[in-house]
Amino acid sequence: MTPFPWDAAMRFGLGVLRLPPRDFWRMTPRELASAWGAVIGDRGGPLGRTELDGLMERFPDGR
Repeated sequence: MTPFPWDAAMRFGLGVLRLPPRDFWRMTPRELASAWGAVIGDRGGPLGRTELDGLMERFPDGR
């Protein structure tokens, strides 16, 4: 069995969704996966350059 990807989940929930830690830790893995699908899409693979550029524009790193 593959362990749950906590590092990726925390980066997405706290970094991309910008959830407060309290709200992140109250989510179920299924709720987090649903949010991932809504934001990223249910691609099942890595982001393409267009999707990455879009995310970088929507969530800039302190520019």
